[in-house]
Amino acid sequence: MKYIDIHSHIFPPGVAEKVINTLENYYHSRWCGTGELDDLLRNLRQAHISRSVIFSSATKPSQVIPINNFVDRIQRQYPELLLAFGTLHPDFPDQEREIIRIREMGLHGLKFHPDFQQFCIDDPCMDGIYRAVGDSLPLLFHVGDSRTEFSKPERLLKIHKKYPALKLIAAHLGGYSEWDQAWKYLIGTDIWLDISSSIKFLGAEEARRMVEAHGPDRVLFASDYPGTGHAQAVADVLSLGLPPEDNEKIFYRNAEKLLGITV
Repeated sequence: MKYIDIHSHIFPPGVAEKVINTLENYYHSRWCGTGELDDLLRNLRQAHISRSVIFSSATKPSQVIPINNFVDRIQRQYPELLLAFGTLHPDFPDQEREIIRIREMGLHGLKFHPDFQQFCIDDPCMDGIYRAVGDSLPLLFHVGDSRTEFSKPERLLKIHKKYPALKLIAAHLGGYSEWDQAWKYLIGTDIWLDISSSIKFLGAEEARRMVEAHGPDRVLFASDYPGTGHAQAVADVLSLGLPPEDNEKIFYRNAEKLLGITV
């Protein structure tokens, strides 16, 4: 089996430990990895992952260019294994120029974490980004958090209706800690869902129901490393008991189609 992981975080040396501590305190759970390159590579190779998308989100505008340069440098070091998504911030002063630069660097998409970046998915401050990206790059959003208003599943649906050409990916089966809202607003749409950090909370039976209701053609394998190791993420998907052809779609065929690659 081939595997394309659509959701792995990576952090620069010197800040990774601080970021992991922040994430563990926020989500009240232990993370299994360090978030640094050597640990990521070890996880990927031990789990026989074919390719992995990597990214890091800018929590302030000044981080945008350094982060994009950082993930671009790493994907150039390991082109056979890593695909980088860039980052943007709604307050970044020249969004359109940075989107052009992101395309020119060969980054494969954009990742947003509205809760940490402190913007609502459907806030008009994001319209310039959505218009400039169009259908040229997939946009992966953390979606769902019962403690905030920023990343509600309903907000992503509004953007899907307003900008139907956007290639939208809703992380965590469409609604981390708010899967009832994912059922209401996102399941059954043609928005892509990644399967990270969901099965272990939902249980295999409920996660399978969501995958089948949404359609395995629109679900993407995702680990959420360093929150979950890649081998465990593979095992979690296999625990759903889906037919082999659906596993193939989720593990790599859907990502090949979305990203325009072959593994």
